[in-house]
Order: sequence, then C-alpha cells, then structure tokens
Amino acid sequence: MSQQTLHRAPVPAPAHRSGLVLAIILTCQLMLILDATVMNVALPRIQADLGFSPTGLSWVMTAYSLVFGGLLLLGGRAGDLFGRRRMFVAGTALFTLASLAGGLADSAALLIAARVLQGVGAAMAGPSTLALVTTTFTEAKARVRALALFSAMSSGGFAIGLIVGGLLTEWISWRAALFINVPFGLAIVLLAPRFVPEPPRRRAHLDLPGAITGTFGVGALVFAFTHAASDGWGSPVTLGSLAGGLALLTAFVVIEARTALPLVPLRLFADRNRSAAYVNFFLGPMAMMSMFFFLTQFMQDIRHYAALATGFAFLPMAALIFTMSRLVPRLLPRYGPKPLAITGSLMMVAGVGWLATLTTSSAYFPALLGPLLLMGLGAGLAFAPLNVIVMATVPSEDAGAAGGVLQTMQQVGSTLGLAVLITVFGSVTRSAGSAGSAGSAGAQLTVDGMTAAFGTAAVFAACTFLVALTFRRQAAATASARP
Repeated sequence: MSQQTLHRAPVPAPAHRSGLVLAIILTCQLMLILDATVMNVALPRIQADLGFSPTGLSWVMTAYSLVFGGLLLLGGRAGDLFGRRRMFVAGTALFTLASLAGGLADSAALLIAARVLQGVGAAMAGPSTLALVTTTFTEAKARVRALALFSAMSSGGFAIGLIVGGLLTEWISWRAALFINVPFGLAIVLLAPRFVPEPPRRRAHLDLPGAITGTFGVGALVFAFTHAASDGWGSPVTLGSLAGGLALLTAFVVIEARTALPLVPLRLFADRNRSAAYVNFFLGPMAMMSMFFFLTQFMQDIRHYAALATGFAFLPMAALIFTMSRLVPRLLPRYGPKPLAITGSLMMVAGVGWLATLTTSSAYFPALLGPLLLMGLGAGLAFAPLNVIVMATVPSEDAGAAGGVLQTMQQVGSTLGLAVLITVFGSVTRSAGSAGSAGSAGAQLTVDGMTAAFGTAAVFAACTFLVALTFRRQAAATASARP
C-alpha cells in the first residue's frame, strides 16, 4: 500500500442504485446552493422580527457565503484525505443542525451565528458532492449526464431559492426557509452511509500551511469586497483585508508549488481548458447575482410584487436551466463544450444587458420575462459544459480538490460580484445627492442605480464570452473516466 493512496479503484454504484445515489448527492447540492438566496425575499420580515439594523441585515446573506467560500478549499482536500463520504455526511449533519438553530433563533446575533455554522457545514460537504459524482459515475455518458444535472442544481438553485423563499415566507414564516433543510438533511445523513460508495482515501497529512494561507486568504478577500459594499473602498478595514488577502494568497501559491502533497495541486491548472473553465465559473456567477439581488428588489420595491409573486417570477428561468441540463448531454458529443459555452455566454450578455434598460414602469412581459428566459438558456448552456471540462479528466485522487476549487470560484465569484455591483449601485445613487429621496423621484433614482449595476454585470458576462473563445475544441469523449 502506497503512502499516498490505497490500491483500490473507485467503487461505482450498482446500476440499480445509481439513480438513488445521484438523488442523494443532488439533494445535498441543491440545499447548499439554495440557502444562498432562499432568505432573500424574507429579509424585510427578518429585520422586523429580530431587529436588524439596515447595514447588519446584509450579514444574513453574506455570513453564509463568506464562510462557505473561505473554507471550500480546505473542505475539498479534507475529503480527499479523510474520506469524501465521511465529509459529505458530517458536513450535511452540521448544516442541518445549524439550519434548525437558525430557525429557532430569537435574536440577530444567534441567526448570524447559525448562518456561519451553515457555511462551515456547506464547505465540508460541498466539494465532496462533486467529487462523489465523478468517482461514482465512471462510464463516460453517465458521468456527463450526472455532471449536467449537478450543474443544473448549482445554477438553478439560486433561482429555486427565491421561489421556495417566496412560498414559505408568504404562507408560513421566514423561519420555515431554514426548517425545510432539516428533513432533507436527516434523510441524506441516514441514506448516504448505506447507498453512496466510499471512494479510496489518500494516506497523507493535511497541508496545514496551505490550509491556513488558502482559507484565510480567500476569506479575507471575500470579506474585503463585502465590506467595501457597505463602507467603501477607502475604509481602512477594507484596504487592510484586501492587502492581507492578496498577501496570504500569494504565500499560498508559493507553498502549493513547493509542497509534496498540496492542498490544491497546481497541476489542476496545467490543462488550458480546465483553467479557462475555472475562470468562467468565477465570472459567470458575478453576472448572475445581479439578477437575483437587484431584480428581486425591483419586483418588490418598484413594482410592488408580493414575496410569493416575486419567487414565481423566476420560475421560467429555473425551468429553462433544468431543461437545458437534460439537453446538454446530447449536445456535447456532437458539438463539444466550446460552441455551447460561447452560445450560452452570448445569451447571458443579451439577457443582463436587456435588464440595463429597465425603467420604473417596466412590466413583467417582456421587460423581465425576456431577460429571465435568455439567462436561463444561457446559464444552462454555459455552465453545464464547464463542470464536464473541469471534472471529466481529473485524476480520482484530486477530484475533491478540483471540486473544491470549482465551487470556491463559484461562491467567491458570486459574493465578489454582488459586492462590486452593490458598490456601483451605491455610487450612482449617492452621486445624485438627495434630490430623489422619496416618491417617484426616489424610485427613479433606485432604478438608475440598478441599471448601472446591470450594465456592469453585462461586462462580467462579456468576459465569460471572451474566455470561452479560448477553449480548445474537444468532444465529450473527454468525459471518459480516469481512475
């Protein structure tokens, strides 16, 4: 037996159980992604119930994404070393308990603490979900199909979170948005040890210097941009966090290049297509977060939609993302990932660019429905191939690390993008002075800030198109398993 890995091939799930295994994994992934937006439409009621300040309310969302994004790299490598199924189950259990605690919270501080623990659990389980897909589904077509469904959960989960949040907030309570995780989490914890195969573990020590510099570097960077959205770029805290994050990440790269068993093997970036896919998994969520954050506010604050109507307004987008996830496995063998990613990114540019033309009188059809349809089609085409590019040919011993990097890019990209867009929104509304503080003038000022943010998001989406142009043409045959 080698010091680094046991001499056992990955154990695929029996054919008659593969559907159940995939359902368990995808349910967990949907829970983790859904919680990034499920409470978005409930924020006004949370503020009223728990007495949040206007600035403190944003931490209901950012506390989760900050911890989730900061710990994903560590969670990915921990799964490789200590067992992916073990980390998957342990992370889900912690996430479930934290959801229960958050639903019972009777103060702002307790809710934020619960959201932090949710982020820790998500970072433990998240990378293992993607790694378990790649090691369980080793046949090429089955793997592409599973990765496409995984991508649909990852992309569509943001929109589904708004729908579920609107339903639960309107019909029950904002607390139900947290309580709903409990039965699903318990089911995963009970079923995963019995049905999900355990891939072989590496016998090695954790790269502690890399874990410390990588985790705190990503966390500091995410915090810097989150803090800049509320306190500006001139804040000493913002500048200090940004400088510290960049310094720690520089040290992290140096450490990873020199250590024998790195937290993130730099060989993951040796493949041009995989590196470009990572970049687009960073840029794409930066653009999409404008849809979920600002469009939700536009519907509720400008057009006066109820929470339930706001959630259902995103249903066409979510439906198209899931529909495309069923079509992409058929399109990949014929066209390869490059044309799909290029087409999808162009649709995203068109969709978010259309939103930059909103006015205070814009109706759902066509001003909102059109962009939602374009973004649903675009995200479905652009993101599903990226999962295949990243995970299809990665060695099984690096699957957890590869999944951790991919989800770190997605989570940090969405958090960073939102912080940048909020900063753009704030600069536009502040520069107009106090002329539009109330009534129709105030609504117009708000929409002006939103359209500026959408315009910035269109630039992010255009960057995904430019990166997609660099992909080497290849067929889905690259999705064949590599042990």
